[in-house]
Amino acid sequence: MTDKTILKALRGEVQPTPPIWMMRQAGRYLPEYRATRAKAGDFLSLCYNPELAAEVTLQPIRRYGFDGAILFADILLLPQALGADLWFVTGEGPRLSTVTSQADFDALKPSSDVHEVLSPIYDTIRILKQELPKETTLIGFAGAPWTVATYMVAGRGTPDQGPAHALKDENRAVFSALIDLLTEGTIEYLSRQIEAGAEVVKLFDSWAGSLKGQDFGDFALKPAQKIITAMKARHPGVPVIAFPREAGNRYVGFAKATGADCVAIDNSVSAQWAADHVQVDGCVQGNLASRHMVTGGQALVDETRAIVQALGKRPHIFNLGHGITPDADPDNVQRMIDAVRG
Repeated sequence: MTDKTILKALRGEVQPTPPIWMMRQAGRYLPEYRATRAKAGDFLSLCYNPELAAEVTLQPIRRYGFDGAILFADILLLPQALGADLWFVTGEGPRLSTVTSQADFDALKPSSDVHEVLSPIYDTIRILKQELPKETTLIGFAGAPWTVATYMVAGRGTPDQGPAHALKDENRAVFSALIDLLTEGTIEYLSRQIEAGAEVVKLFDSWAGSLKGQDFGDFALKPAQKIITAMKARHPGVPVIAFPREAGNRYVGFAKATGADCVAIDNSVSAQWAADHVQVDGCVQGNLASRHMVTGGQALVDETRAIVQALGKRPHIFNLGHGITPDADPDNVQRMIDAVRG
């Protein structure tokens, strides 16, 4: 385990070739994923079927030999475990029952009650622990409280997270209570993932960039700090990657403030900027624009090499700046890997 390249990077080791994995690497761009999802029947059935969820987690490892495998699940399984109704509309995405009042909040379950619903996810991890190649790092994950809350308040994804911002401004007590519940639930969820066999966990705050001023501190930084502190107390030595997407200048110092072992960066900042301002505090993960997985060509190769060069002097895990999209060409993924390793 100590020789796994991702774990080396997270320990602060600089390697001649950075380890690689890719956000949403088990997904709709792969024909084998689409076949397995059809077998499962629908997205949630796939998430909650340990054998099939393990299969789609393994598919990109077999095809590409990534250095890390990320558990196949969804960030909205935790709200479902807390008592929210969750369903997916084909072609449109997730829908949830909303939390917009004290009564809605009071109807949710306590954070300690999430494990019965989430037990199939832990079973998936146990299967992967047995079936992954010995050199491949197993990565668990959860959505960060702010990002998950934006879906719970709106009942769906929104372009500007407007409903969550409105509740935060109009009824801060209820919104803060929701954030606190999600923080405690995330601690429980990630802790069980680690107990089942996850070697690293990642906290996805996909909508962190829409928080401004004190709100960023209250609802992105502080929850991450609480979660990471709890992980370090319960599971010493298990690294945590934090991804406050589109945080911009607030990436600077985020690792030190939260205790994260690595900060993942999106492609709205340059790799050289990250090397100068973020990587001075430790490992950085990123940050090729996911559009290159669609367009390919020499631009993909050149940008991949530029990122490796910019971030190669300090600990680095190569990844995209956001998840790979369904319209990506699987051959472009191989071109990216060849450019990193070649």
